[in-house]
Amino acid sequence: MYGRYTQDLGTFAKDEAARLRLQQEHGEGGTPRPRRPSKLLEYTQGRCAPCRVCALQCQRFLISKVGEDWVFLILLGLVMALVSWAMDFAIATCLQAQKWMYGGLDTNVLLQYLAWVTYPTVLITFSAGFTQILAPQAVGSGIPEMKTILRGVVLKEYLTLKTFVAKVIGLTCALGSGMPLGKEGPFVHIASMCAALLSRFLSLFGGIYENEARNIEMLAAACAVGVGCCFAAPIGGVLFSIEVTSTFFAVRNYWRGFFAATFSAFIFRVLAVWNKDEETITALFKTRFRLDFPFDLQELPAFAVIGIASGFGGALFVYLNRKIVQFMRRQKTINRFLMKKRLLFPALVTLLISTLTFPPGFGQFMAGQLTQKDTLVTLFDNQTWAKEGLNDEFEYLGILEAWRHPRSNVFVTLVVFILMKFWMSALATTIPVPCGAFMPVFVIGAAFGRLVGESMAAWFPDGIHTNSNTYRIVPGGYAVVGAAALSGAVTHTVSTAVIVFELTGQISHILPVMIAVILANAVAQSLQPSLYDSIIRIKKLPYLPELGWGHHEKYNVRVEDIMVRDIHYVTLNCKYRDLQHVLHSTKMKSLPLVESAESMILLGSIERAQVGALLCHQLSPQRRLQALRQKALAEDGHRLSDASIRFQISTEASSGAPARAAPRKPLKPALKRDPSCPRGPRRSPRGAKAWRGAGGNAPPALGAGRVGAFAGCVPSRCPTACPPLQILEWEEQQLDQLVDFSSAKIDPAPFQLVEHTSLHKTHTIFSLLGLDHAYVTSIGRLVGMVSLKELRKAIEGSLTAKGVKVRPPLASFRDSTTSAGEPDTTALRQLWDRHQHHPMPREASPGCNDDDDTPK
Repeated sequence: MYGRYTQDLGTFAKDEAARLRLQQEHGEGGTPRPRRPSKLLEYTQGRCAPCRVCALQCQRFLISKVGEDWVFLILLGLVMALVSWAMDFAIATCLQAQKWMYGGLDTNVLLQYLAWVTYPTVLITFSAGFTQILAPQAVGSGIPEMKTILRGVVLKEYLTLKTFVAKVIGLTCALGSGMPLGKEGPFVHIASMCAALLSRFLSLFGGIYENEARNIEMLAAACAVGVGCCFAAPIGGVLFSIEVTSTFFAVRNYWRGFFAATFSAFIFRVLAVWNKDEETITALFKTRFRLDFPFDLQELPAFAVIGIASGFGGALFVYLNRKIVQFMRRQKTINRFLMKKRLLFPALVTLLISTLTFPPGFGQFMAGQLTQKDTLVTLFDNQTWAKEGLNDEFEYLGILEAWRHPRSNVFVTLVVFILMKFWMSALATTIPVPCGAFMPVFVIGAAFGRLVGESMAAWFPDGIHTNSNTYRIVPGGYAVVGAAALSGAVTHTVSTAVIVFELTGQISHILPVMIAVILANAVAQSLQPSLYDSIIRIKKLPYLPELGWGHHEKYNVRVEDIMVRDIHYVTLNCKYRDLQHVLHSTKMKSLPLVESAESMILLGSIERAQVGALLCHQLSPQRRLQALRQKALAEDGHRLSDASIRFQISTEASSGAPARAAPRKPLKPALKRDPSCPRGPRRSPRGAKAWRGAGGNAPPALGAGRVGAFAGCVPSRCPTACPPLQILEWEEQQLDQLVDFSSAKIDPAPFQLVEHTSLHKTHTIFSLLGLDHAYVTSIGRLVGMVSLKELRKAIEGSLTAKGVKVRPPLASFRDSTTSAGEPDTTALRQLWDRHQHHPMPREASPGCNDDDDTPK
């Protein structure tokens, strides 16, 4: 049956295409159309005719090739490489200016302190103010929002040119201040905005870039470019972008991400060589660990300890960051004060952090004068700083001098650095400026790994003896392991290991890094969500949480345990008054269409905008005037005069009645206001129940003005104005008529689940297809609905406030082998026999013959 249907459909498509092509050639009337003159005719005359023709053909060829993927990806990589290099140059200039100001005032400590504190405060305040004025959407990391966008949610004004300018300038000032902030997350957002802007530009050459699915694919590639050009790590950038932005990844986008990220990283490093910052293309933080014996197997327990400790540290960082934001929001007094003084909070935080990092002050115990790049360079150093716990056998040269203090050893400095930078970074990432948290966490992890490595070097000063050979311990390798482990724990990713290898240029510690990253992820995922998922929850973005560690009890939960049973619906034989009641009672953007309130057979779904359009059309002034004209003809026997019609129109205008119906508006995205949302009172009449739906007993009419307001076509009427009695009687008659669904667009196959669908399978379907709701049916009957809200509550509600696990009552003592019994089968056959010939309202399609039953 299916093969015959497919063959007939293909034959019909070919015949229809041939017919349309023949119709275009001969015109509508059957007369042949005159052939258009060739566009090359004017170029075929003169001496340079061949050159002109060749140039025009080359131009057409290039324009046609602009729409291809590789051209778009090359342009994206080139633009992002230029942006990244320009921003790094500006940031380095700002940091160098701060050092110059600090070094030029070495004769006066007070002036040094003022310069050290004022410079970052001014930059952060400018960044916060500029971003708030130009585009508040540029605040923060950007990865949580991109994770939401790639799921299909449209965020208003998030991928515009204005947001791009605010993000670039604000991030440059924020990183140039020297605060413990990162740039990886913002670069993902910047690359996504570049891709969106390039798509709009290239849509002038080819309409394929106007396709929504195509834009989603390019945004997925742009996320990889953002990480790739940030660290010159194309492989790790692609893997990291997949892990943090996608639940399910389309393999067809794999080559796009690698191609664009590799090209972007190559141009980024070539620009560094061109600017004479590097002699050749090398890693950003190149290490020189020994390759013949990088580590001993007896050191693996120490690496495992780093991974486990990093897991606890990453969960604590996410928890601390979320608690700081929640504290600021829950304190109403502080919140109102900071809303009025928006620039005060970032200025105070910057003042506090810069005061604590002042080098002659407390900053001397935590290498406060080093930037993040210099800190990583020193932490990845392959020399041992301490011998037997003392620092007198190693000569600190250059920037390594910042870690040396005459009154304490390197262990105290590292411990103070870790503790202070930990809460400073958690606090700084809450500032309303464009910033990320990857780099601060990366540096803290490197410092923790260095601390463990220095401890091992002090414990085994001569190294670990293996087969009469002695190899000294390399603390820099421990720093690499710690950086990958802590950053992986905070972001819940494993690709940080690959990023570390590309950053350092060596893979000698691949086994310890992988062990530590996996252990850190295992611990962190069982305690806290990732930093990006935590931000999604704080911002209340419509995203579905993951079924991760500790959710094994969810595999026995079914849809019937979490679905909403009391839902609003529309029946096929309902009246317009019932539609009015449904619009009053619910805010759902899509309403289920059932056969009747008794059978509850699901026939399809209808959008809320379509329901409003049906009401608009039924109560439109044109139909009202037509009804009045017909009534007058029936009573008087002659046609109404023009004067009486004008008098009727003026009467309606003076009473505030709707003048005309507005055109239908398309359904807006989920985060935008629904055009058919009620603007008047939204409460249903007292005593009305939601489950009675649009087919039950509806409340009395609420007046024509409110009907128009619910339909979204005209503004609501002033309560003091009373409509004429004739208009009110006519509207009451219209509301009592049956709804004609022939002109409405009905989805005949909305997504459905059965009652016994598991929560795990439901989560997979919602994530894979990007659904926001699904109807639950039982042998064709509508029994409930599941939306993102219910699914999110079911996943996140495994633990109550008291720590007791909640288990639905129907989720226990089930037999997974039970199947449909004989009563269900009998009921299903009866329903099929009764409703197999039931007419389903569908939109009429042109060119179809109603008498022909052949499938096409």
